[in-house]
Amino acid sequence: MSNQAPKLSHEEIGELKARLNTAWHIRDGTLFRHFDFKNFKQSKAFVDSISILAEEANHHPDITFSFKYVDIVLYSHSEQGLTRADFALAAGIDELS
Repeated sequence: MSNQAPKLSHEEIGELKARLNTAWHIRDGTLFRHFDFKNFKQSKAFVDSISILAEEANHHPDITFSFKYVDIVLYSHSEQGLTRADFALAAGIDELS
């Protein structure tokens, strides 16, 4: 049994996405955003900040980062789709950027 909210409908996804920064995109059924930074230190500090949010929410994104960028992918694997938890974490990440 999942501790997540149920998988969202297409209509719910559209409504919640409209509340986020327009840099978030639906990509292959996931919520995706790319962030650019000036250097590796800034990229890593951002990832560290996201990890704190993710632990507090008990909801963990897929993160790819390198010298000057961070890519975030949100998806509720337990529900095989997007849930409110994904959009809540995206909103928290927006507050960090």
